[in-house]
Amino acid sequence: MQQKRGRYAPSPTGYLHVGNARTALVAWLSVRSAYGRCIWRLEDLDKPRVVPGMAEAAEEDLHWLGLDWDEGLTQGGPFKPYTQSLRHSYYEQALKVLHDKGYLFPCSYSRKDIQHLSTAPHGPNTHKPYPISLRPDELQENWFSELFEEIKQSNKPTTFAAIRFKVPDQMITFKDRVYGLIEENVLESVGDFVLKRRDGMYAYQLAVVVDDVAMEISEVVRGTDLLASTARQILLIQALGGIVPEYAHVPLVRNASGEKLSKRDESLTLRALRAKGVTAEQLLGYMAHSLGLVESLRSCTVQEVLDRFAWDRIKKEDFILPTDFVDQLKKL
Repeated sequence: MQQKRGRYAPSPTGYLHVGNARTALVAWLSVRSAYGRCIWRLEDLDKPRVVPGMAEAAEEDLHWLGLDWDEGLTQGGPFKPYTQSLRHSYYEQALKVLHDKGYLFPCSYSRKDIQHLSTAPHGPNTHKPYPISLRPDELQENWFSELFEEIKQSNKPTTFAAIRFKVPDQMITFKDRVYGLIEENVLESVGDFVLKRRDGMYAYQLAVVVDDVAMEISEVVRGTDLLASTARQILLIQALGGIVPEYAHVPLVRNASGEKLSKRDESLTLRALRAKGVTAEQLLGYMAHSLGLVESLRSCTVQEVLDRFAWDRIKKEDFILPTDFVDQLKKL
């Protein structure tokens, strides 16, 4: 039986908050409970949003919590580099494979154009998938190679077309470890989606799939905000001839107002909690209780949480932090 391989892939756009740490904890627990390998990967394709030093800070904060990794930026490994911005050649090769299989086409419409074309008959606030009518009837024989050549020679990549994936009309079915059976026809829900943007940036959907396939990831654990991406990613994995991993989506942590936590919630970052005197064991116990892994609200070591881990204990509801969250932590 192949050894389980799971990953945690943060974006270095700010300090990790409690919600990030909670998802990272579940990803780590799942792999470690199966004696698998944990992979750390950095999702830094969106360069304008990258904050220097945040990659190192994220690893440091999770190490403080008690989590460790077998492969990654500092550990190395057989599938390096583990930084997306250094893996463009892999994404370009994947696009060539998809092109040769007839899955790709160029799209010169802007997001505003598509929104107008797809929503005009239905009202401005109605979400509609990319209209199948916008697919080109015919493609020039060398459009793909010529587009890449133009991008390489130009200083203005925003003038070029995006590259979209031609979505087949089929139902994608997968079993999520938290939410059970999920079915989606991506052609009806999303339509043909972008793999390389007009500004030359590779899309998240392509990069994450190429990396998961290349690094032989067998389990993907992440927040429920990415559940809607899963069917698209399965389509890409199948088109590339890869093995579809198991998926598990962890309910989100929300602030006292019910909003999803973001890295703008600076008081709820691991770095801020440490500065306030919160211990790793206090935070681990609180997160474990919020997930349903321990019955009482108490401090826990990472080994205690690992001993209690089971997927059927994970709660399906988002967790809302109380206004006195920090005070509760310090009393554990």
